[in-house]
Amino acid sequence: MAGLLERLLGIAAAESLEPDTTVPIEKGRYLVVDTELTGFDRKRDSIVSIGAIKMDGKSIAIGDSFYQVVSPTTALTAQSIVVHEIMPSETEAKPLIDKVLYEFLEYAKGYIIVGHYISLDLSFIGREVKRVCRKTLKTPAVDTMTIYEWIKEQTLGPQGHHGAAANDMDLFSLAKKYRIPVSGAHNALMDSFLTAQLFQRFLCSLPELGVRTVKDLLKIGRP
Repeated sequence: MAGLLERLLGIAAAESLEPDTTVPIEKGRYLVVDTELTGFDRKRDSIVSIGAIKMDGKSIAIGDSFYQVVSPTTALTAQSIVVHEIMPSETEAKPLIDKVLYEFLEYAKGYIIVGHYISLDLSFIGREVKRVCRKTLKTPAVDTMTIYEWIKEQTLGPQGHHGAAANDMDLFSLAKKYRIPVSGAHNALMDSFLTAQLFQRFLCSLPELGVRTVKDLLKIGRP
């Protein structure tokens, strides 16, 4: 059984996610992803949960989401619990990332990955893919923070871009700026939904700035 699972994991990781990049951005297939972590050290910390929600163009598929809490390979800290509010007792009976990783890769096939500061999430997911599957994670991705910076520079010029403070570009600050309601709940799935709404706003305005195809989007939104 373990050997079969390993082979399936290897197959899933080896298959490149290759969505059609020639279609208009409003017809793209997107998977908005967020993770919760034991900390931000990319070598020592580990994933606590993965949340994702699909988008068919500008339409958020609320009924098509993915959320899994996992048993982390490193201990939860008081600092991380303050952020994601996942207690050690909630992870004890949860599966290891090895099994959840396979489920996530299957779920993500054929989609452009979207996230806010997504390079952090992808670095942790990619590390697990390399460890479990012995493959390199290859998936097209765009970062809503990068897109926001690009839009700001196009509309306000270089001074608008360089004048942005880092704490003004976090997910919750941008949600407030774009009048997206922020609930009290904070987990990987809720943050994915929040990011999806922010990305939805960007998809509406980008064509006016010359970003019309998914290929264009990947150029300006690269993490």
